[in-house]
Amino acid sequence: MEYYSQRATKGGLLIAEATGVSSDAQGMSVIPHTPGIWTKEQVEAWKPIVDAVHAKGGIIFCQIWHVGRASDMEERPISSTSKPIEKTEENYFLDFSTPRSLTVEEIPDVIKHFTLAAKNALEAGFDGVEVHAANGFLLDQFMKDGVNGRANEYGGSVESRCRFALEVVDAVAAEVGADRTGVRLSPYSRCLDCADSDPDALAVHMARALSMRGVIYCNVVEPEMVATPAADGAGAGMARIPHRLRAVREAFGGTLMVGGGYDRDEGNWAVAGGYADLVVYGRLFLANPDLPRRFRLGAPLNGYDRATFYTADPVAGYTDYPFLDDGGGLAAAAAAAAASSNKSGDQDGV
Repeated sequence: MEYYSQRATKGGLLIAEATGVSSDAQGMSVIPHTPGIWTKEQVEAWKPIVDAVHAKGGIIFCQIWHVGRASDMEERPISSTSKPIEKTEENYFLDFSTPRSLTVEEIPDVIKHFTLAAKNALEAGFDGVEVHAANGFLLDQFMKDGVNGRANEYGGSVESRCRFALEVVDAVAAEVGADRTGVRLSPYSRCLDCADSDPDALAVHMARALSMRGVIYCNVVEPEMVATPAADGAGAGMARIPHRLRAVREAFGGTLMVGGGYDRDEGNWAVAGGYADLVVYGRLFLANPDLPRRFRLGAPLNGYDRATFYTADPVAGYTDYPFLDDGGGLAAAAAAAAASSNKSGDQDGV
């Protein structure tokens, strides 16, 4: 509760951590003690957390997920495929379990799990839910052709590969309302050995489909590194291509949220220029519980400690990051921010 309360501000939107929709939706030991929201007990446990955010005038959405094959537990996980995640440094050197391919007959049950989780989230007091269809987890495993090799109605074309994710979105929106349903996408990500051969086409297809459904927002992760043809045409290379989501902006008519490596100035640029409606901050917000205030004042930021990202310690790297000093340093930061604003006319994009 303290973590979310620390970061709650009037009018600010918090998206809670990934929250399991069923007992078999969990599974990564590298991320211990992830929460769930499929039981009454879990609903009751979330209520004081949500209340603490609302007490400060904040808004909070529950991010609901299923890890799919991203499991290293004993029980055989489900996925779009029977291929396990490759054991690499990027994938935490884990021995991931070999999944079994989810049958068509089983898909409605998984959709019901997402629907129940969404219903429970609103019962817990959340203002809405975010369907996690990103970062190499179950719905992403269906959407991307680097994983999904199915030959039925849930594989093959981009439309068929996206069918499962959109059926989940439809069911969740029918339960809680499209105006309380957001969706997270990472079409360019290769996280957890989950990549697509044409991420631009995947991104635009999902953006159009979600726009037609009237979901309240689409939260898209910017690519950090994108595969590109080599200059001499002899092979492929990797390059950082910032602001790759312009086609998504054109395809999606709702509130577009973008994230991935943004700082304050770039976030302001993205919103002021119409590239996005909102900018999402993760690592910076983790390390700076008063991030909106620091951005407003142009104050220095705490650095984050990557080594504590996935530990189970309830304090270290979680609730012990310092707030901005209310002494002379704050006054100096405010003066610097005022001078900068008078000079450049900056607007906060947070």
